[in-house]
Amino acid sequence: MDAEPGLERAPDDAPARAGRRRATRNRLAPATEPPTTGSAAVDAEADPEAVARTIVLRQLTAAPRSRHQLAEALARREVPEDVADRVLDRFTEVGLIDDAAYAEMLVRSRHAERGLSRRALTMELRRKGVSPEDSATALDQVGDDDEEQAARALVRKKLRATRGLDREVRMRRAYGALGRKGYGPGLVARLVREELAAEEDGTADD
Repeated sequence: MDAEPGLERAPDDAPARAGRRRATRNRLAPATEPPTTGSAAVDAEADPEAVARTIVLRQLTAAPRSRHQLAEALARREVPEDVADRVLDRFTEVGLIDDAAYAEMLVRSRHAERGLSRRALTMELRRKGVSPEDSATALDQVGDDDEEQAARALVRKKLRATRGLDREVRMRRAYGALGRKGYGPGLVARLVREELAAEEDGTADD
C-alpha cells in the first residue's frame, strides 16, 4: 500500500540494530573463559600438594624408586620445591619411601639377575641418588666370594657362546663382557685362564 500523502516511510534500520546488539554482547563477554572440563580445568584448580601426591603414587606404582628419583620426577612437572619436600617427607614418614630398603632390593636383584659387580652396583646407586651410608649397607650383601662366583658364571657363559672361535677372540670377548659388568681386569684374566684350562683338560662345567 502506498504511503499516505505527506508521510515518508522510515528507512529499515533492522540490520543496524542487530549489529549494535552483537557489539554490546561482545563487549560484555569475557575475552577468555576458564576451562570447565578436562585436564586443563584440573590443572587450573588442583592443589599443588594433591598433584605432587598423585605423581609420587604413580611413580611408585610403576616401580620402586629412591627419594632422589621421585624428587626429579616432581621437578620435571614443575612442582614447587617446598611442596615437593613436604610430600616426600610425608611419604618417607609412612614408609612408602625407604632408600635403605630400595638400595638393598636393587643390589640383590642386579647382582643375582645381571651379575653386576660391587663397583657397578655402587655406580648405579650413586646415579639413583642413594646416600653413601645406605649404599654401603646394601653392598655388604655381596661378599668377595659372591662376586667371584658371579664373575666365574659370566666367564663360563661367554666362553660357551664363543666355542669354535679363535682363542684370542674368545678371551677378548670375555674380558669385554665382564668389564662392562664392572669386574677388575686382574680377576677377569685369572678366571678366563682357569676356565680355558678346564676346557682343554675336559673338566669344564657345561
